[in-house]
Amino acid sequence: MIESARAALAAWLQTPQWLSVHGLIVLIGLLAYVLTSHSLHQRRSPTAAISWVLTISLIPYVGLPLYLLFGSRKLAHTASRLPAAPLCLDTGDTGAARGPAAGHADLDWPRQLAAALGQPPVAAYHDLRVHADGQAAQRALFELIEQAQHEIALCTFLVGRDAFGRALIERLAARARAGVRVRLLLDGAGRVMGGGVSLHALKAAGVTVALFGPILHVPFTSRTNLRNHRKMVVADSVRLWCGGRNLAAEYFEGTAQRPPWRDLSFDLAGPLAGQALALFERDWAFATGAPRPGPAQAAERPAPPLPYAQVIASGPDQADDTVHDLLVTACFKARRRIRIATPYFVPGEVLLMALSLAARRGVQVDLVLPHHSNHALADFVRHRALRELVDAGGRIWCTPFMMHAKAVVVDEGLALAGSANLDSRSLFLNFEMMVAFYAPGDIQHFAGYIDQCRAGAVAYGRRKPGLLRDLAEGLLLWLAFQL
Repeated sequence: MIESARAALAAWLQTPQWLSVHGLIVLIGLLAYVLTSHSLHQRRSPTAAISWVLTISLIPYVGLPLYLLFGSRKLAHTASRLPAAPLCLDTGDTGAARGPAAGHADLDWPRQLAAALGQPPVAAYHDLRVHADGQAAQRALFELIEQAQHEIALCTFLVGRDAFGRALIERLAARARAGVRVRLLLDGAGRVMGGGVSLHALKAAGVTVALFGPILHVPFTSRTNLRNHRKMVVADSVRLWCGGRNLAAEYFEGTAQRPPWRDLSFDLAGPLAGQALALFERDWAFATGAPRPGPAQAAERPAPPLPYAQVIASGPDQADDTVHDLLVTACFKARRRIRIATPYFVPGEVLLMALSLAARRGVQVDLVLPHHSNHALADFVRHRALRELVDAGGRIWCTPFMMHAKAVVVDEGLALAGSANLDSRSLFLNFEMMVAFYAPGDIQHFAGYIDQCRAGAVAYGRRKPGLLRDLAEGLLLWLAFQL
C-alpha cells in the first residue's frame, strides 16, 4: 500500500499539473516582489534585487515567505522628501564665529545634502563631552537622569539583564516616582537579546514602556526585520546623551568574566537635543500607534554661530538612505583623510567602491575595527571588502579589544557619530541615528578618539582566499547580507 502511494505521488509530481501549480506559485512570488517593490518604493542594489528574484524563483516555498516577512525595507507611510532649504548664513557684523561656508564653500555640502534628504536644519549646542571610557559614559548618563526635572525620553536597542541594567532601572523608577515623566522605548528583538530584562518595576513606578516591533505580534502589523537601533536619552528637551552604547554592562563597566568593550558616546546641551526628541516622538508614535507627528519643515533661517550640528535619521522611516548617501558623498568630497571606526564592515557595493576610489586618488583612508567582534558571521564575510579596500590603498587597523564605536571623520569639516555600523543592515534596514558635527574643535575630538583606538591596533594582513573560502564568502553575503 505504501509503495503504491509513493508511486502515485511520483506520477503526480511528473505530470504537467504539478508543473503548472509550481509555476503559478513562482509567478505569484515574483508578482508580489514587483508590486511591493514598486508600491513601497523599495530601492535595492542590483545584487540584492537579483538575490531576491533568484531565491523566489528557485525555492518559492521558502523564498516567498521570507520575502513577505523580511523583504520590505521602507515603510508605506515614509515621509516624502522635504525640499532643501537655502543656506542662509549669518552675515551680521557681530564678530561671532560663523559657519564653515564663510570662506570655505566646499564645506557646506554636508548641510546642503542633509537638507535635500529631508533632515532638519543645523542647531546649536554647547558643553559637548566625548566620553573617555565606559565609566565616564555611565557617570554622564546617570547624571543626566538624576538631574532631569520634567521629562526623560530614552530609546535603546537593549537593556541588559545585569548589574548595570538594574542600576539604570532603579534610577528611572526613582525619577518617575519623583513626578518626572519617563518614557522607555525598547526594541522588541533587543529585549530578547539583552536577556529578557523585567520591566515590571518600571511600570509599577509609573514609567511608560513601549516595545518597538515586538517579536510576538499580529501578522503583518509589524515588520520583523526592521529594528530600532537608535540610542538616545533626552532630558527636559535640552540635554542629550547619545552614541553607540547599548544599556548593558559590557558597554560600560564590563563583568567579572570579560573587560568592557571600547565604545563611543557623548552628551551635550542645547537646541540640538530638541531634534533628537522630535525623532524619539516619531518612533514612539510608530511603536504605540499614537498620532504621528507631522514632518518638521526645514525653516529658512541663518545658521547659528558655531558650534552647531544636526541629527541625521536613517532607516525605513526616511525616503532616502540618508547616512549611506552622506558617506558615499563624503568619499568623493574628501581631499586628505577619512577616518572610520566601526565594529562590523560589510558595506554595499556603492559605498565600498566610493571608499576604494577615494583611496586610489590619494585620500588617506584609515579603517579601525576589532580583530574579533561579537558577530562571527560578519567577521567571516568582511574579508572580501577588506581585501578590495587594501588593494585600493586603504589602511585597515585591527584592535586587540572589542571595539563597538561608530564614527566617521572626513578631513576637518565633518564628523558623524552615533549608532550606525558600516554594514547593510545598519545602512538600509535599521532605524539609526547619527549626529553630524561641523565645529572644527569638536571634529578633532572625534578624530582623536579614532586615532586613540588605532594606536593599539595592528595592520590587517591581506590573504588571498582559497576557492572554498571565496565561495563561502559569496554565498553568505548573498544569503545573510543581501536578502
